[in-house]
Amino acid sequence: MPATRIKYDKTAAVAEIADSFRGSSAALLTEYRGLTVSEIAELRRSLGSGTQYAVVKNTLTKIAASQAGVEGLDELLAGPTAIAFVEGDPVEAAKGLRDFAKTHPLLVIKGGVLDGRPLSAQEIAKLADLESREVLLAKLAGAMTASLSQAVGLFAAPLAQVARLAAALQEIKAKDAPAEAAAPADAAPAAVTDGAENSEAADNIETAETAQVEAPEATDEAPETVAEVPAAEGETSES
Repeated sequence: MPATRIKYDKTAAVAEIADSFRGSSAALLTEYRGLTVSEIAELRRSLGSGTQYAVVKNTLTKIAASQAGVEGLDELLAGPTAIAFVEGDPVEAAKGLRDFAKTHPLLVIKGGVLDGRPLSAQEIAKLADLESREVLLAKLAGAMTASLSQAVGLFAAPLAQVARLAAALQEIKAKDAPAEAAAPADAAPAAVTDGAENSEAADNIETAETAQVEAPEATDEAPETVAEVPAAEGETSES
């Protein structure tokens, strides 16, 4: 009966660890040898609610990792092992472990797995140096706000240019309006001049017609003068 109970507890423990692997974005393995219970409790609090820090048995963890499809952890499962199962931001968890290890050198970060990919201790240290999700989101929001402001400026600039162009065209049109209105007045003298020229031409025509009318009278008188000349000669010859 006791043997059956132990087998049941191991099976439940493997299933629980396997579920923790499946539900986590990252699992960071540590060696806690020499840490007190109170220090481990302090570490759990520093990692936050998004990370579960659990002390595990290596043999059961190997079975659970195999069931969850997690590879590359067998070499790390040696000595007293505790795993930080990260459901939140892996960067925050890595920072928490690194900062705690600075003040508690007995905590050793051995490695882990991130999104199914094995991580070495050095890679976890680099992960801890990255900016957190909150900081990245804040920077992204700031960049998006700046981009929107730039986009508004880019859209507003052509509209302002169009408005200035329209105002300039309106000003030019207003300046040209008096000149266009004065154009018929300028054409009036031309009409008067044309009238004067037409009147002068009419006078010339009348003069020509008068000359043509008077010309026949001068022609009719000429024969009378010529007819008188022979009579005078006859008189001279008779005498």
